[in-house]
Amino acid sequence: MKIAFIVGAFPTLSETFILNQITGLIDRGHEVDIFAGYNPNEEKVHPAVEKYQLMEHVYYFNMPVNKIKRVLKGVGLLVMNFRKAPARLLRTLNVFKYGKDALLLRLLYAVIPFLGKEQKYDIIHCHFGPNGSLGVLLYEIGAVKGKIITTFHGYDVNVIKQNDPYSHLFRLGHLFTVNTNFTREKVIELGGPPEKILKLPVGLPLDTFRFKQRVIQPGNDVKILTVARLVEKKGLEYSIRAVAKIVGEHPDWNIRYLIAGSGPLEGKLKSLISELEIGNRVKLLGPCTQNEIEKLYQESHIFILSSVTAENGDREGQALVLQEAQAVGLPVLSTLHNGIPEGILDGQSGFLVPERDVDALAERLEYLIEHPEIWPEMGKAGRKFVEEHYDINKLNNRLVEIYQKLLDGELP
Repeated sequence: MKIAFIVGAFPTLSETFILNQITGLIDRGHEVDIFAGYNPNEEKVHPAVEKYQLMEHVYYFNMPVNKIKRVLKGVGLLVMNFRKAPARLLRTLNVFKYGKDALLLRLLYAVIPFLGKEQKYDIIHCHFGPNGSLGVLLYEIGAVKGKIITTFHGYDVNVIKQNDPYSHLFRLGHLFTVNTNFTREKVIELGGPPEKILKLPVGLPLDTFRFKQRVIQPGNDVKILTVARLVEKKGLEYSIRAVAKIVGEHPDWNIRYLIAGSGPLEGKLKSLISELEIGNRVKLLGPCTQNEIEKLYQESHIFILSSVTAENGDREGQALVLQEAQAVGLPVLSTLHNGIPEGILDGQSGFLVPERDVDALAERLEYLIEHPEIWPEMGKAGRKFVEEHYDINKLNNRLVEIYQKLLDGELP
């Protein structure tokens, strides 16, 4: 099969789950091209990008943010490419039919990389709802001919800035996948057709996430880990406060809390750590490569992700890091938040507490620290759970089956 992925940015460390799908499809003999809004030019890049030479198969829309530059560049693109597909290019400017997507030239910029490839793709797989909306517009104007699949992840159904945001997508899209039952219900609430929605969790390569039984020698540090973007919905303020509470009550305990990731709240979190006077216990590591994260997983004893509903409505979808932590044998502590309870065995592989409840977080974390003898069994339960439900090889096989059935005219 020939497959086009439409994504917002590529490559990006925070969306390894998309990368795992792409490389899994290539491993199975399929051809994949990637169409992205822009290159984030991150300092660190996942090694699979180079291993699979993916940058040779990436096409960028590269629409300038500045409106004047956008118009000037857009005119140039229109003139340069007009002979290739005049009718199609003129359709991208139909403001009456396509509204802001035409007026702001989004559709024009998105069409350009697809010129000459109209018949090439069997499947166009769009990650996140807004890219699905773009995909069906490309389909409608004839820029692509394949089946349109859209994967919803969480943010795209929780932070809604307009009424009825996906009506066009739900009418023209051929299939929709969701990572959790919670996300599925949100998609249905927004008008998604239930018969076209499939649950397909985000998976992980189990051979990369090596299982390790967790034990600790007397006197050694208890290492607590979070891997997350530094944004409100990750609830990092509450996990930091929970650690501070434990340190205050048990100043003789050897506790270290490491937070791997970057984001807009870095300054605020640094100030909080300083205010709580726990800078010797809590450290923000900044962005980490996959190899660095795997090393952190191996060296840690407990994983925590205290997710919350953000002020703008943003929430977690699946929170794949919780499956990664369980895969390597870490007991996990998280919150009763949206799709998270589907991805943890509460009381077996970890514990769940209410959102924003520092006391509950601290109590469960304290219990885990005081009872290292339960870590090995919790780790085994978590690994088995992930092997059964989140193995990327099984999920990629399922994805290929979904593609094939769709091409055969069946709803998977």
